[in-house]
Amino acid sequence: MVEYVKVARVEDFAEGEGRTVEAAGRWLAVFRTGGAFYAIDNACPHMAGPLGAGRLDGRVVTCPLHGWRIDVATGRSPTNEHVRVARFDVRVDDGWVSVGFRSSDGES
Repeated sequence: MVEYVKVARVEDFAEGEGRTVEAAGRWLAVFRTGGAFYAIDNACPHMAGPLGAGRLDGRVVTCPLHGWRIDVATGRSPTNEHVRVARFDVRVDDGWVSVGFRSSDGES
């Protein structure tokens, strides 16, 4: 079962912007791009850099520490199939952005 946790208001995000939020005991990077919202684990798989503080180009965020790139829609690197971070379902209801967590393992 997926449980959704409110993380921010829709108006808190400009188009093409990401930010770091805490939800269900985890730090997540949440992004608004192309009119949609996406959530991934905030820690870059290279050296745990803050992906929520990275530069967003379309759906790809670049880690501000060492330049690793992650597609925010899939949680995968666009250049290395073995590099990935956890991706979470996102929904928008009544002006709130909510992230989904599986109750069995804490991630979706």
